[in-house]
Amino acid sequence: MENIYNKTFNELNEYFKQLGEKTYRTRQVFDWLYIKRIKDFQEMTNLKKEIIEKLKTDFFIDDIEIIKKESDVLVNKYLLKLKDANTIEAVLMQHDYGNSLCISSEVGCNMACSFCESGRIKKIRNVSSGEMVLQILKIEKDLNIRISHVVIMGIGEPFDNYQNICKFIETVNSPFGINLGSRHITVSTCGIVPKIYEFSNFPYQVNLAISLHAPNDTLRSKLMPINKAYNLKSLIEAVKKYIEKTNRRVTFEYIMLDKVNDTEECAIELANLLKGLNAYVNLIPYNETNNIGYKRSSKERILKFYDCLKKHNISVTIRKEFGSKISAACGQLKTIKEAS
Repeated sequence: MENIYNKTFNELNEYFKQLGEKTYRTRQVFDWLYIKRIKDFQEMTNLKKEIIEKLKTDFFIDDIEIIKKESDVLVNKYLLKLKDANTIEAVLMQHDYGNSLCISSEVGCNMACSFCESGRIKKIRNVSSGEMVLQILKIEKDLNIRISHVVIMGIGEPFDNYQNICKFIETVNSPFGINLGSRHITVSTCGIVPKIYEFSNFPYQVNLAISLHAPNDTLRSKLMPINKAYNLKSLIEAVKKYIEKTNRRVTFEYIMLDKVNDTEECAIELANLLKGLNAYVNLIPYNETNNIGYKRSSKERILKFYDCLKKHNISVTIRKEFGSKISAACGQLKTIKEAS
């Protein structure tokens, strides 16, 4: 049996075609799952009994459990238990433009970035597309809100789970389902170069963010092991091709680590690296943890770095902080095994 939330609209269409049923059945099922949000096939009252029995044979309606919820100003962090008892975290942030949910794409992470809590436990498994969808459905129900933006920036490297994130985007973008606009979806990668090329052919206009965090190979390889496989030259070339093909602006995320990557020399290197790209830099004040020795750059050093990029005509913002008091901020998400 398969989790029915794993099925995209097109896949469910094919399923009903093989049953000899009209494809409008797919719209009916999506309406029950994503609009009415039912949790039992028996509640699908406009389907024939034979179809309901067939669905019950082939699929189950999955759910995830909220184990723990922590709240701070304009933010809620959720520890979620999956069907197999593995856990992930998701964070809901309230912005002036809407409610943004940061979801996890893997249980654990193999990228092992030295500043990140999420990579301290090796990847256990991928999160399925349906389990990603359920993070939205569960938190919308809990808070009685509509989620308007989704960022795939939680636990895991999305491009290490490429097929499932593509299916997830297709499902939540469907006008018959959650109907989340593609430009309200952001995928963040630490730089798996072949997948950036592949993603340039993805037919949805979602946003791409690159976790950069250093302006040269020597420093980036110390911070992010992925750089030893795909260095900055190959990464920037892939981003250039992506921009050329999609005509979409790319975000470069840059965590500010005190006296590590926040010097004026680093800012000038970064400006030279990104010169001419249709991109902007998002400076992220580092969120300290008890397990990792890095310290946050001072406000003065962050502003000096920002000013230097501005002087070199680089579009740059400083990320608004959310949830650091409840370990819900960027780089602080972890599994229950680490918390226990």
